[in-house]
Amino acid sequence: MWASELHREQVRKGGQVPYIAHLLAVTAFVLEGGGDEDEAIAAVLHDAVEDQGGAETRAAIVERFGERVAEIVDGCTDSDETPKPPWRARKTAFIESLATASTSVRLVVAADKLHNATCTLHDLREHGPAVWDRFRGRENAMWYYRSILDALWAFGPNRLVRQFEMIVSELDTL
Repeated sequence: MWASELHREQVRKGGQVPYIAHLLAVTAFVLEGGGDEDEAIAAVLHDAVEDQGGAETRAAIVERFGERVAEIVDGCTDSDETPKPPWRARKTAFIESLATASTSVRLVVAADKLHNATCTLHDLREHGPAVWDRFRGRENAMWYYRSILDALWAFGPNRLVRQFEMIVSELDTL
């Protein structure tokens, strides 16, 4: 699988879990949430442009999978620049972009954030509050999760957004 090749050197923050595990989990959430084939392909590639080559990787996505998949990946990408712009400004712009994002982009974003938040919750239970250090601190991480949740709720409830809300609520109590 091409995504596995692209991310072969990458592991999840704070551990040794191969990054492909995240990509496959996001893809499963997309399919379970009613996603189609292009949305599933975009899910497995949602971090490719951002983390693995920028515009060159985007061009390869268009060539291999078509413009629709690339557009969904674009909507999930908060920056393809190296070095990346400052964190807060980048995340704020990404959150704002969700107001005009396609249903497909919102589906993949919801799946991505649901998996990230779920992993954060599991790590907090296992390792305690030091986990927040991976994410610029608890306050920043929770601001980001809540802001994404609010942006997604603006389009009405769905299965993934409801699950994401439950995880964010639980993170709030820890």
